[in-house]
Amino acid sequence: MPDLLWDDVKNFFDPDLMGALPDVRVEDASVQDWQAVFDLVQTQGWEWEYAVGDAVVPLPPATDVLARLAGAELPILRVWPVPGVLVNFWPYSAVEIDFDIDLRELQGQRGLDMLCGFFAAIGRRLGKPVLMAPEGDYPHPVLGFDVEADRVVLLADPRLPGEAQSRPLAGDDRCGQSRRSRTPKDRCGISTLV
Repeated sequence: MPDLLWDDVKNFFDPDLMGALPDVRVEDASVQDWQAVFDLVQTQGWEWEYAVGDAVVPLPPATDVLARLAGAELPILRVWPVPGVLVNFWPYSAVEIDFDIDLRELQGQRGLDMLCGFFAAIGRRLGKPVLMAPEGDYPHPVLGFDVEADRVVLLADPRLPGEAQSRPLAGDDRCGQSRRSRTPKDRCGISTLV
């Protein structure tokens, strides 16, 4: 049985609520972490392409990608973990791995499971949390890969106002508390990581 169920988290995959392209990141990264992601992409059998502007070029080492001159065009690493699902990696800086994924391509349990597997692959390779926040609401992640739990966990309550009374989340009513009131590991086992 999957760790997260679509019916419990579908609001986090609603493009009207979250924005079509939520902000995903790995914080406290390094050039070595970027290289580990490049290596992972190339060894997983995922389809990918690296482009600078309109030109698709071979993927250089992370040191070269991150050492581009100020004002130079930002490259993009496009990855298709499965057909029909595109992940865009944006190498803005060495200290954070930024990427986005189109929620419209992740509808249903199958899309959720794919996303969880993708986040877990990156988080396990780097040994770091992978956080997803609503588009434009970067400081407030809603779910992510928790290294200690070794799985993707909720970081906020996915229920809309009014849903809490009609449908408890994952069997424990206490999970409806505000994200800000939680301790790093609350009674519901949900990590906040923030």
